Amino acid sequence: MPSGHSFLNDVNQMFSDAAQLMSMEEGLANKINVCNASYITRFGVRLRGKMHTFEGWRSVHSNHPSPAKGGIRYAPYADLDEVEALAALMTYKCALMDIPFGGSKGALKIDPTEWEPHELERITRRFAQELARHDFLSPSQNVPAPDVGTSEKTMIWIADEYRRMKPTDINASACVTGKPLAMGGIEGRVEATGRGVQYALQEFFRHPQDLARTDLSEGLAGRSVVVQGLGNVGYHAAKFLSAEDGCRIVAVAERDGVIRNPDGFDIEALKAHVLATGGIAGFADGTFDRDWTTALTDPCDILIPAALESVITEENAPDIQARLIVEAANGPITYAANTILRDRGIVIIPDLFANAGGVTVSYFEWVKNLTHIPFGLMERRRDERGHRMLTQSIETMTGRAFPADTALELTTAAREIDLVRSGLDDKMRSAYAEMSALWNSDPAIPDLRTAAYTIALRRLTEVYKALGI
Repeated sequence: MPSGHSFLNDVNQMFSDAAQLMSMEEGLANKINVCNASYITRFGVRLRGKMHTFEGWRSVHSNHPSPAKGGIRYAPYADLDEVEALAALMTYKCALMDIPFGGSKGALKIDPTEWEPHELERITRRFAQELARHDFLSPSQNVPAPDVGTSEKTMIWIADEYRRMKPTDINASACVTGKPLAMGGIEGRVEATGRGVQYALQEFFRHPQDLARTDLSEGLAGRSVVVQGLGNVGYHAAKFLSAEDGCRIVAVAERDGVIRNPDGFDIEALKAHVLATGGIAGFADGTFDRDWTTALTDPCDILIPAALESVITEENAPDIQARLIVEAANGPITYAANTILRDRGIVIIPDLFANAGGVTVSYFEWVKNLTHIPFGLMERRRDERGHRMLTQSIETMTGRAFPADTALELTTAAREIDLVRSGLDDKMRSAYAEMSALWNSDPAIPDLRTAAYTIALRRLTEVYKALGI
């Protein structure tokens, strides 16, 4: 992050750009913009023969509607400014996607690689105790999810600790999302953010008027793509775009450098190498460079920053060569860089939308936990029988048999993963359609980011009006 730069200030400025375009009651924009509450905790855990003190945060930007939703990250660089910025983004993201959550975020200032799993479990359980004790953890008030440095296992530790503290809460498993399937999770949650990036790009390419602004031809097949970050989001986005849409992932940047191949990578093979060695260095099928930042300015059709915030700044924005940027990470472009890129005619699919797959599928998981029944359970076999009768009737009327592969697909009812992907695709399509319509109909809206913030702000304004606040 640039020296002296504030991620929170960037988010606030982007919000302000949209707020200035709207007519609101005096003071309401500021009320929506400010973070409602931030909890700072410093707790001790006895490990390795001595007491260690850990610092953590949980911010609630908005709890209208409730519960507040947002991930928990474990990172040595975490601070309150970052947590409040991410909480604000979550509020606007949920409003844009029309998901009934407020915005929240949490962090623990810790390097998880420095601790053994059993030590991380003890630290996490203590953190969960502090959050629950102050009502920053519950199915009805505040629902965390995995983020940088945390995982399904982290969520299970938190959920189990909450259940111990609240043994009579029948909905205790809904206090977190991003859980393993065996513990109340939902199929498709791990891939959700990366899958959302794919759906976002697919929908963008379905809008000729928007695509024309990039000077790119129709279709994703053959598009050259640079991905910064091969973590969960970047890996799944790169995997789906290359395997299902025919994109060429020509460069992948990670902490140890960047690897390039103009013909595109086998993402599964590259990911396996990263898991085995801890980095992309040494992967045989490509050219390696130690300076990963150079990947951001590589010539390509689509650039996908999928790791950290504030990687594209006013220093490197003038050198970006991509025609389209998809913000798979939260806040990868600073406010100053966003202005430069917009003035250069580079189209940005903003994080409020492109990164929303995770929270959308988290919503599905939360609903599944509250209803205590898997999606599709009640209708699956009935649908199969109905589809089978339909194919048999058509065969009887036409005297011709269905092709075997078509009949199998038609008569097999949707599984949970099918329903999750369908629901996510629908949410991404409808949200993008609103953004595109506003961008193309209102001359005051300069880009998709302002369109996204404006839609979010309109929904939040209506919530406050309905509540009489």
